[in-house]
Amino acid sequence: MFLLGLTGSIGMGKSTTAQMFVEEGCALWDADAAVHRLYSKGGAAVAPLREAFPESIADGAVSRPKLKEIIGRDPAALKKIESIVHRLVGQDRAAFIAQATSDIVVLDIPLLFETGGNTRVDAVACVTVDDATQRDRVMERGTMTEAQFEAIKAKQLPASEKCARSDYVIETDTIEHAKEQVQSVVQDIREKLKNA
Repeated sequence: MFLLGLTGSIGMGKSTTAQMFVEEGCALWDADAAVHRLYSKGGAAVAPLREAFPESIADGAVSRPKLKEIIGRDPAALKKIESIVHRLVGQDRAAFIAQATSDIVVLDIPLLFETGGNTRVDAVACVTVDDATQRDRVMERGTMTEAQFEAIKAKQLPASEKCARSDYVIETDTIEHAKEQVQSVVQDIREKLKNA
């Protein structure tokens, strides 16, 4: 089994690209979806976060807006929240890998390099697009302001650095171009697996 880390900055087309890997027969684990599962009612993060920050729970689920408020009041709370959530995300990922039957497992992790996740995969694919397209895509979603977008970008490694540190770079300028590159990445990995 080959573990491929998939990363890329906000608005680069990572989610769309991840689905292309699924179409090529790869198993996909999504870090953001895992956090969503852990935070929802009955999720594994609810009890430990309730214990650490009782006000972070609303209707039996973890409230992201309340977590933001807590971190806003006490920046040190972020470390404690991360120590709880990262461990659970790691367990979720390990359980997914253990039951995956595909030859290639794609781990969709936005902050792959920032969290050291690149050391736990066999190769890294980074999605990228020019700055103007990235900004347009994010602004078209209508879910954040320009300032919020810049703040998220500031927390992420520059796209150029992510690409330089990756084994594969997928340009998402068009769907067709991205799909061709995904197919060639999958083909390359399957060749390596055959010759291993």
